[in-house]
Amino acid sequence: MDRRSILKHAGIAGVLAAGAAPAVHAQAAIRWRLASSFPKALDTIYGAAEVFAEKVSAMSGGKFVVSVHPAGELMPAFGIVDGVQQGTVEAGHTAPYYYFGKDDTFAMGTAIPFGLNSRQLTAWYFDGNGMKLFREFYDKYNIINFPGGNTGAQMGGWYRKEVKTVADIKGLKMRIGGFAGKVLTRMGGVPQNIPGGEIYQALEKGTIDATEWVGPYDDEKLGFFKVAKNYYYPGWWEGGAQLDFYINKAAFNALSKENQAIVEAATAYAHTEMQARYDARNPQAIKRLVANGAKVLPFPKAVMDEAFKQSMSLYTELNDTNPAWKKIYADYSAFRKDANVWFRFTEANFDSFMQRQKL
Repeated sequence: MDRRSILKHAGIAGVLAAGAAPAVHAQAAIRWRLASSFPKALDTIYGAAEVFAEKVSAMSGGKFVVSVHPAGELMPAFGIVDGVQQGTVEAGHTAPYYYFGKDDTFAMGTAIPFGLNSRQLTAWYFDGNGMKLFREFYDKYNIINFPGGNTGAQMGGWYRKEVKTVADIKGLKMRIGGFAGKVLTRMGGVPQNIPGGEIYQALEKGTIDATEWVGPYDDEKLGFFKVAKNYYYPGWWEGGAQLDFYINKAAFNALSKENQAIVEAATAYAHTEMQARYDARNPQAIKRLVANGAKVLPFPKAVMDEAFKQSMSLYTELNDTNPAWKKIYADYSAFRKDANVWFRFTEANFDSFMQRQKL
């Protein structure tokens, strides 16, 4: 009996018994747009969104496609929260602290001065209460968040003049990422919030006196060493700066459980991949920067101490005025305290010993 006879006479039971499968309607392809806060030239930080899109496509067999769009193409670099919240795009990739103007609590999603380092932040999110607390916070913005990469501890930026005392911060016009500008202001500086693709021109023209971005690999690409030679460390405001994938809540809930799992897995992969790229590429980049005349300098202890003092004072004020901040910071700061006690015995001592060796 041929297959057509089976289909005609046997019905479904006969079809299955004969080992012939009925035709299945192809599922419609899912197409999302993702807006990034970063220029395409930064293959590390912008690249995390591309890695996410590649993994989503691979895991879905090409049935779930995410197109990635650099800053300015679909919306401004700092327009991601509004775009995702309103459903203009299904997804975004950004630094939460860009949106501290909406609520200071956003800043903890990326980095706050003297906060968690990258490993500690990942631990707080995935095995502490970080994810739960931020999911509750983002719910009112119609956003579901997923960690989307980390730069690791950043450099302290490029300065036209050396910073020798706290007095040198007074009047300093500096491009600094989001929330950290509040601390700079308390130290007498003048923060500027400028997208990555526009920083070089501002520094070159003298509109700003200093800038920070991420670290050697990205900073080299952006060319800051050509117009400011003093390269300070550490970036005390970004001990481990995390990016996030923001997903429109309705778009995510419309996915099948399988596709939701794909999104979760792809973001986790991109999260790991991004820091791996920075950790692998920064060592060679800093050698090239020094060869090109960069002066790598530590912030004076007095500057670090004053920055710490002003940061802790700011957090106390926010605890008194912002209930959302207070709720999340209470858990964040308790985790930070315990994590640093542990790292003191392990990571910090091991790293300190190794960095004193001749390898």
